[in-house]
Amino acid sequence: MIKKVGLTGNIGSGKSLIAKIFETLQIPVFYADTEGKKIIDKVEVRDKIVAIFGKEVIYDGKIVRPKLAEIVFNDKSSLDKLNRIIHPAVRNHFETWAAIQQAPYVIYEAAILHESEHYKNMDKIILVKADEALRIQRVVQRDKVSEGQVRSRMQNQWPESKKEKLSQFMINNNGDELVIPQVLEIHKLLI
Repeated sequence: MIKKVGLTGNIGSGKSLIAKIFETLQIPVFYADTEGKKIIDKVEVRDKIVAIFGKEVIYDGKIVRPKLAEIVFNDKSSLDKLNRIIHPAVRNHFETWAAIQQAPYVIYEAAILHESEHYKNMDKIILVKADEALRIQRVVQRDKVSEGQVRSRMQNQWPESKKEKLSQFMINNNGDELVIPQVLEIHKLLI
């Protein structure tokens, strides 16, 4: 059975950058958020979403992501309902994907690995950390959203301090420490 390593960090921490570095080391990376976006338009998933959130979240047979995001990021119970639809589908896809990989381990990259409790299915967890102000600045620039919108999304994530307790490895991505040597060190320990 292949070793499964969770890679997580709060919004704007730089998880994707770290995942790309692992890919250069020939380690397969499963991007849970990307897969979730693909799964959201599968008929069975889409129909469940429309049944809960109404027809205003669908247009031309596809989920209108900004409309759905507006609903779920402003209401915790709505977000929980959406996650109960998406997460099991993504997990099943990951298990199928992981079973066919040829590597010493695979990476499962997900923003809410701890919050979804999927961390319990991983052999090890890597947490990417960055200061809150820097994370906000990154997301504002990347997503062209307001600081308030970023803070609203942050409300749905655990604080780093809580995630640290459940993670075996930490990567500092504040820009004051090179990340490649940190990744290489973790890679050596995982192979």
